[in-house]
Amino acid sequence: MKTSRNLLAALAAVSVFVVTTFAADLSGHWKWTSVTKSGGPSEVVAALVLKDGVLTGTVTGRQGPAEIAGASLKGDLITFTVTRSSGNVTVVFNYSGQLSGDTITGTIEKTTVGGAAPAKTDWKATRGH
Repeated sequence: MKTSRNLLAALAAVSVFVVTTFAADLSGHWKWTSVTKSGGPSEVVAALVLKDGVLTGTVTGRQGPAEIAGASLKGDLITFTVTRSSGNVTVVFNYSGQLSGDTITGTIEKTTVGGAAPAKTDWKATRGH
């Protein structure tokens, strides 16, 4: 019984080490196309850096660059927020997605502070080389 517990504990420790060692690496430049208010396409680029378990970066669209905040990477699931302000209007974009190789697929929830109800859109970003 004691040998089984020791073996189980050793396997659990190795599993944690393997997951930590081979955690998804999001570092790089990611591109996707969003739709503007007028319905036209707009290219967006995110420069993401994963260092020592901390995800940072910027998202650059037609309004220029904005820092990501509240970033989280758990396994292959990523979430982060981008806040943009123009005049008296603040818009918060909540990104969530799943990493698979050089693709992130998920949703973006756009919330206008003090404004319209949140809107969700699909999100598919690809890593540039």
